[in-house]
Amino acid sequence: MRLTTKGRYAVTAMLDLAFHSQKKPVTLTEIATRQTISLSYLEQLFARLRRAGMVKGVRGPGGGYKLSRKASEINIADIISAVDEPLDSTKCGGEGNCQNNQACLTHDLWMGLSEQIRHYLTDISLGVLLERHQIQEVARRQEQEAQHVIVVHRQNGVSA
Repeated sequence: MRLTTKGRYAVTAMLDLAFHSQKKPVTLTEIATRQTISLSYLEQLFARLRRAGMVKGVRGPGGGYKLSRKASEINIADIISAVDEPLDSTKCGGEGNCQNNQACLTHDLWMGLSEQIRHYLTDISLGVLLERHQIQEVARRQEQEAQHVIVVHRQNGVSA
């Protein structure tokens, strides 16, 4: 299984949102700045995450996004699935038609690996990740770096 940029960015953005939306809604621009992810790419991901019922938009001044459920109720496997990322290590998509329309020699091996990965990612919620000291430290560092970028842009007359 190869997790693509789509799945990685979705998990990263959701973890950023979970950390920062505890105080106020978070804009996609803020996430894009902290995580160095394209704003247009985030918009596409958040449209899918919103359809999956994981995030909700808050309109008006001070608006942005918040989690639609508690961080402890959103697991990583669901985030990856919400953006249409397969959690599958087989080359046949789990259909068992990998070789001449039948299961290949290693089909069961790759199916077992897919199940292990799915189980592992289902057992990890955003809430569990938020409790990790290292994640809190990284999130704080990213916030400081993003604030520095904004200050430098303002000093140089660039809108942030």
